[in-house]
Amino acid sequence: MRRLLFQLPMLLLGLISTAQVKKDANNAKNIAINWQIIENSHAGGGQFLSSLNIQNNAPLALSNKNWKLYFNFARRIVQETVTENVKIVHVNGDLYYIRPTEKFKSIHNGTSANIEFASKDWAVNFTDAPEGFYMIYDDAPNRPVPIQNVKAIPSTRPAQYARNQQDRVPPITPQIIYEQNKNSIDIPEKDLQKIFPSPLQYQDKPGEFILNQSVKITADPAFAAESNFLQQKLNRLLSPIKGAPTGKSIRLMLDKSLGAEAYQLEINSRQILISASEQAGIFYGIQSLLSTFPLQKRGVKISSLKIQNASITDQPRFHFRGLMIDVARNFQTKEEILKVLDLMGMYKLNVLHFHLNDDEGWRLEIQGLPELTSVGSRRGHFSDSTLNHLPPSFGSGPFLNEHHGTGHYSKADFMEILKYAKARHIRVIPEIEAPGHARAAIRSMHARYNRLMKEGKTAEAKRYLLHDLNDRSSYRSVQNWNDNVMDVSLPSTYNFIEKISDEIIAMYKAAGAPLQTIHFGGDEVPDGAWEGSPNSLNLVKERPELKDVNGLWAYFYGNIDRILKSRNLYLSGWEEVGMQPVLADGKKSYVINPAMGDKNIHLNVWNNIIGWGAEDLAYRLANTGYKVILGGVSNFYFDMAYQKSFEEPGYYWGEYADIDKAFNFIPFNSFLNSNTDKFGNTLKPGFYDTKERLTEKGKANVVGLQGLLWSETIKGPKNLEYMIMPKLLGLAERAWAKDPEWANEPDSTKRKAMYNQAWARFANTLGKKELPRIDAAFGELHYRLPTSGAVIKDGKVHLNNQFPGLKVRYTIDQTEPTAKSPLYTGPISAKGLIRFRTFDSQGRGGKSASIINEQEWNVTPKELP
Repeated sequence: MRRLLFQLPMLLLGLISTAQVKKDANNAKNIAINWQIIENSHAGGGQFLSSLNIQNNAPLALSNKNWKLYFNFARRIVQETVTENVKIVHVNGDLYYIRPTEKFKSIHNGTSANIEFASKDWAVNFTDAPEGFYMIYDDAPNRPVPIQNVKAIPSTRPAQYARNQQDRVPPITPQIIYEQNKNSIDIPEKDLQKIFPSPLQYQDKPGEFILNQSVKITADPAFAAESNFLQQKLNRLLSPIKGAPTGKSIRLMLDKSLGAEAYQLEINSRQILISASEQAGIFYGIQSLLSTFPLQKRGVKISSLKIQNASITDQPRFHFRGLMIDVARNFQTKEEILKVLDLMGMYKLNVLHFHLNDDEGWRLEIQGLPELTSVGSRRGHFSDSTLNHLPPSFGSGPFLNEHHGTGHYSKADFMEILKYAKARHIRVIPEIEAPGHARAAIRSMHARYNRLMKEGKTAEAKRYLLHDLNDRSSYRSVQNWNDNVMDVSLPSTYNFIEKISDEIIAMYKAAGAPLQTIHFGGDEVPDGAWEGSPNSLNLVKERPELKDVNGLWAYFYGNIDRILKSRNLYLSGWEEVGMQPVLADGKKSYVINPAMGDKNIHLNVWNNIIGWGAEDLAYRLANTGYKVILGGVSNFYFDMAYQKSFEEPGYYWGEYADIDKAFNFIPFNSFLNSNTDKFGNTLKPGFYDTKERLTEKGKANVVGLQGLLWSETIKGPKNLEYMIMPKLLGLAERAWAKDPEWANEPDSTKRKAMYNQAWARFANTLGKKELPRIDAAFGELHYRLPTSGAVIKDGKVHLNNQFPGLKVRYTIDQTEPTAKSPLYTGPISAKGLIRFRTFDSQGRGGKSASIINEQEWNVTPKELP
């Protein structure tokens, strides 16, 4: 009885606490949050002002105590500007929380509170908004409650969407789009090129080849896998037929006189012959053959099809034609990666650069280091004592297994990806980001250290530690982390690098996949790293040639280079690997390090932002001796927004980049079409006069082109596909085909006319052939459908599209156009609000837009949909 009397108050307290938690949770679920940009260039520039409006729709008041509101926000908040009734506390990275002060007035049912604060840089679209809101009550610290009702209010005033006073890029409108599309004239499909990307030589021949299931495929033994690949494609397209074989054949023949990846394709009425010196060439010849097939509906088999007789000789311009996908910031499933590999193979891209770790996630199982995935691949709410996962980032939310913050590839998954890539002649370059952007690895190895120390295994605990436990360095990375840099002075850091390298090598060997390099990052190490590390400072004292901690940069990559070369691999990294920090007048700058040139070090060069001063960096590195992959943000960062619009997803810190930025890029003369800076200002004459051009040595060191998809804003496969497609087709054309004729025309007027003609052919090819081919091949691939342009002429609405051939449908009753709405075939004479929308060949619609024709109607501007 005494025990029951003792336990009763505790049980009652538990019931009361549980009831309170439920009330708090219900209250939080009824909170609505609206975020809005107030103005850019706030308080003299360099920051913007925005507001959070918190509305309480629950019966309980939101008081001035007992709660924290967590959220992710990519911008650094200027704490001095925060409204005085709350505190906004930076946790780490992009994670913040709001805590009420005593001055906070309770928000009762049906009322709201406004919180204003300034942040660094600027904001333009909904991607800039804070996200991932969840509430934590003090009496339930481990029971986060997500806030679901969150909106970003569109901007309407120049002060909201102009980044600064220099910003000349206007918000996109149907009228602007119409003007942009004026060169996308309609070209009959019969006059378009049959093969994409553009082959080296193509010639139509008289006659046709009739393809059906009686046609036999014969192949050199070396091409058995490619023969099976082709047969599978034909089986999906052609229905079985009865009757004797016709004697027609498709031959896959070895021809050692052809170069690497080159092929010849001959189609006559009796035979299709594909010749190559290696399997990749045969594979590309098959892809070209498939691209000549007439368009068919997905899942519908036919008895036969006619193929135009032709003679094709082809080979790629660059042997590195890559796509980088970041799965660290937000995870993508194995199935989505396999889908991307199919798309890459279809367009003859041959390198998947796999960004497998970063501050916000480690995505690859490594045998012997379980914490890398048990800790480093999971994100969720945490307390100060939590070390078994990472904090929420990029709106991933408080729960471990929701959204896209958590996930990894098992060894079996990864080897399946490697095998799938190999079958499509795509080599996979694994990236292990170091020494910066390494927080997931650092925290994982710290968790391992704690586990083994508890077991009394001190030496083993320290074996792979990535930071000095006594480090007091103070720094802040670009993404606002203060603990994301490996300590490169520690022997245990190199133990870790060797362990990871050996495990990766073993997986490639088991998968039978080629491995030539491991990419070891190198970008964005913040100033201040290592300056408070006792171990780093001691190493500098022991090695006078290092001079100071800045010398640790070359020291680190010299060691990595030796580790990889001892394993018959070469080093790949970001452009910073070829640079070194120098101090002058107390200021740090970065210059090219000639000592690492001519050592077969491959650099991905991203910085070609017009106006930043490094427009020629890729050329200078190539001239110095580094092997260079061109992937400048101004042309090939696929996470950049297509256009300036509040509703258009993606970042834009480097450029607004539609597909034309990839299409008009000339690899050995990147200055040719870069006529404006990222703010839309026309460059002054002579802007490039002081920039370094490629030497003949430099040209030989440009190994290829690469598109890049960073995933801070990418939430799932639909977002991924929207951002990479159709931009990837512009990359494919430039990486495979020789320079277009217009690139070599010295007269600027003639060059512009020639470019417009080339663009029209390209745009028609995409709209009439390639995008429908993708629909048929994949069924569902959520590429971006461009918004149509619109103008009013002579009292009628005229529409056009970036890619002629796509269907445009419209409504005149203010409703959203559907696949059954009227098809645009000519100017629309109806008055009032005209809505229009682009559709693909399967009836999937893009974003709709509208224009008002002269009318007598009574809808006021504020009521417009």
